[in-house]
Formats: sequence, C-alpha cells, structure tokens
Amino acid sequence: MRSMNQQAYVSGKQTNDNPPLVLASSSPYRKELLARLQLGFLTSNPQVDETPLAAENPEALALRLSESKARAVAGQFQAALVIGSDQVASANGKIYGKPGSHSAAVKQLGELAGKTATFYTGLCLYDGRDGQVRLRCVPTEVRFRNLDAALIENYLLREPAYDCAGAARSEGLGVVLIDSISSDDPSALVGLPLIALVSLLGEAGVSVLPG
Repeated sequence: MRSMNQQAYVSGKQTNDNPPLVLASSSPYRKELLARLQLGFLTSNPQVDETPLAAENPEALALRLSESKARAVAGQFQAALVIGSDQVASANGKIYGKPGSHSAAVKQLGELAGKTATFYTGLCLYDGRDGQVRLRCVPTEVRFRNLDAALIENYLLREPAYDCAGAARSEGLGVVLIDSISSDDPSALVGLPLIALVSLLGEAGVSVLPG
C-alpha cells in the first residue's frame, strides 16, 4: 500500500531474494546517501515528535528518534526492512537539534563557535518480517572555527541549513565553519552512517554486493 507521502525511488536493482527496503525519511541528503548502495528503495515521511525527554542524553535521543521514525512507517509496508535515522549535536552539556529558523540557526552557530561538538547519528533497521530492531549510534567530533556574526549571517544567507543539527551542512558551505572532523564513518555527519548500515543489512541477510 502506498500513501501520498511515499514515493518510489529506484536507485538499483531489488532482487526477489531481498525484502523491500524503505527509508523512513524525507531528507534529500539521506536519500542521496542510501542511493550510493545501489539498492532499490522507497521513501516515506515519518511524523515524529523530536522533543527530547527529561534528562535524556544526546545518544539516547538520537537512537530513540531513529527507532521511532522507523516504527512510524513500518506498518504501511509488509515484511519490509525500514531504515530510520536521526542526528543531534551536543556541546558543553547542551543538545542541539535542527534549528528550524534563521534566528535559531544564528544562535546555535554563535554558541558552537570555537568549540568542539559531538554529532550523534542514530541508525535503526526495523525488520518487518519478525519485528527485530537493530540499532547503532555513530559519533562524530566537529571542531568549529571562531565565527563572528558577519560570517554566520553570510553563511546562512547562502546555505540556510535550518534542517541540519547545529546548522552546519558539512557537505556544502558548512565546511567554511569547521576546523576539523573526526569520525569512523564520513557519511554519518551528512545524516546516514553507511558503514554501519551495511553491517546491519548484512545481519538482516541483505548483501549490498552479493557474490
């Protein structure tokens, strides 16, 4: 069954041996990343409240939201593998999610300037065949340059990254804001940790490059 918020996106050949693959996200960045694996998949936009729970740490928040997104759309697909992912940033004990507006993005970047933030990218693979949930969280440390107000405004005018945690789109002009990046998975910071995903798909019996 396909509803209005779902759209087919075939980026490769889906064999009959593999279950359907669904990306629980409307993010064009995650769609582009998943397409690199050259698997056929559908997308579905999950409706999930991203408000942190009381005393919830950033890693737990990223994992909970990833699982919630996968579960939110899993019921619409029969026996599918559903991918959910979410990202939150943390610095000096404060959590930074998607700013959503220009003023919030300016505030976030002003607070992150000159600091090191950890971006937690949560990943969930929900198996609709047996209800099994596989979870991973991939941290990425990002050191921000010293940013003045004029640079922040100029950046956001050219790259209004209001849908990115911390408002820094590393795959675009956000690199101007960043001094260094450290991670085990370079795709994690963009929004979908592909190295971890390949492992989870393997555990579920799906090989990206079958022999």
